[in-house]
Amino acid sequence: MKEIQFETIKDAVAKLCIDANCLLGDDVVQAFKDGLKIEESPAGKDILNQLLDNEQIARKEMMPICQDTGWAVVWVEMGSGARVQGGELYDAIQQGVAKGYKDGYLRKSIVKDPLRRENTKDNTPAIIYADIVPGDGLEITVQPKGGGSENMSEVKMLSASDGAEGIKKFVVDRVARSKANPCPPVIVGVGIGGTFEKCAMLAKHSLLREIGSVHPDPFYAEMEKELLERVNKLGIGPQGLGGRVTALAVFIEAFPCHIATMPCAVNINCHAARHQSVTL
Repeated sequence: MKEIQFETIKDAVAKLCIDANCLLGDDVVQAFKDGLKIEESPAGKDILNQLLDNEQIARKEMMPICQDTGWAVVWVEMGSGARVQGGELYDAIQQGVAKGYKDGYLRKSIVKDPLRRENTKDNTPAIIYADIVPGDGLEITVQPKGGGSENMSEVKMLSASDGAEGIKKFVVDRVARSKANPCPPVIVGVGIGGTFEKCAMLAKHSLLREIGSVHPDPFYAEMEKELLERVNKLGIGPQGLGGRVTALAVFIEAFPCHIATMPCAVNINCHAARHQSVTL
């Protein structure tokens, strides 16, 4: 049995929170550069160049890419042969988030109650999704999720008869209705199958994929390609000012479902597709 110290997890999570908010992935930066090659709108090109400048400033100064430093969504894969020494896993993660948002001077955006709206002042509680996997490692991914793009997300309980075209129509319509609100160019996460809540988790988890990656199932790979083309024909463009680059990617995750159902979720991510991982 491998023992992982409570303080090690706490400090690792704190660093992930800071790094995720200040260091944009190389895949996202490359997607901005690729977008410049196809964007025809002068305003769109200007926005993409500004996003590249912003990324460089954030990286150099270790400052947040965006003032909305998000809700800390934490994905955990814990080996069945690992255990936490000195405390509980969830407590270590929560304390790590609080430490990271305090030490990194990151905006605290979480309120204790959805109606009474008192700020928790340390950006906790984090949203934690944990899986037990083979081995004795502990992999933690922190995915800060901003409120503007989250507000543009939706779950729809389609019927099986709606088929693939019904899903495509729902996804494209959701992006169209979002307009400039999620700070395009966006990454569109799509969850298909499971239950009402499972498909939403699938959509959010899909946003962790590397931009440029291809779905391992050719059926869904082709659907992702078609959806990206249809979304980019909407003309919303970077920051909603018009253009060809409304989305950088569309990612799909599918899961078995009940014979009477076909749930579908769309979770939109802003251009700052932030996530950082560590294996302990």
